[in-house]
Amino acid sequence: MRSKSGAAASRPPEDPAAPSVSRRAFLRGLGTTAVSAAALGAQSVAGELAAANPEALRGPQATAVMLSINGVRRTFSLEPRATLLDALRLHAGLTGPKEACDRGTCGACTVLLAGMPVYACMMLAIDAEGREVTTVEGLSRDGPTPLQKAIVAADGLQCGYCTPGFVMSLTALAQTQPHPTGAEVRKACSGHLCRCGSYPRVFAAALAASKTPSA
Repeated sequence: MRSKSGAAASRPPEDPAAPSVSRRAFLRGLGTTAVSAAALGAQSVAGELAAANPEALRGPQATAVMLSINGVRRTFSLEPRATLLDALRLHAGLTGPKEACDRGTCGACTVLLAGMPVYACMMLAIDAEGREVTTVEGLSRDGPTPLQKAIVAADGLQCGYCTPGFVMSLTALAQTQPHPTGAEVRKACSGHLCRCGSYPRVFAAALAASKTPSA
């Protein structure tokens, strides 16, 4: 708008007492407020989770972990990230479970957890507390089992590196199905790799140990 004289209309004088906030300061303040609100929200959620789960946090430093292994309770100083396989091999001195792929694909590290076969490399040792862990060493405290004898008789171990894993899974099968079919034996062994190719002999040994005719 121009005045009658043609000059641009002047802006009204600013009040020196009025607060002055630049656009940059406004955005910076808005961002700080948002971050603070998010932090408070996260703290609130963390507090609610802590109240719902009163179990004390453990780690990241080493902490006492009590494991029942082959019927014996033992306490180890382990970082919470330590796998059950590392606890067994490096701390308990039980080398029956083998470290091969370390990816849960070959079955060489299989142990029984409360009677169920699990890959020890894929489980944290701290998660095994309160449940019985059985390794291949725990099966033969009184001498080789019928399954182990059958595998030896059938020459089913070859290099033997994968054999403990097969033994553990087939032992778990025998506990739930004393007289398995050939299909059930093959299914129990499906999570195991044998680089020597001894599968047929392992299958035959499992059936022989259960007195089941080959099928």
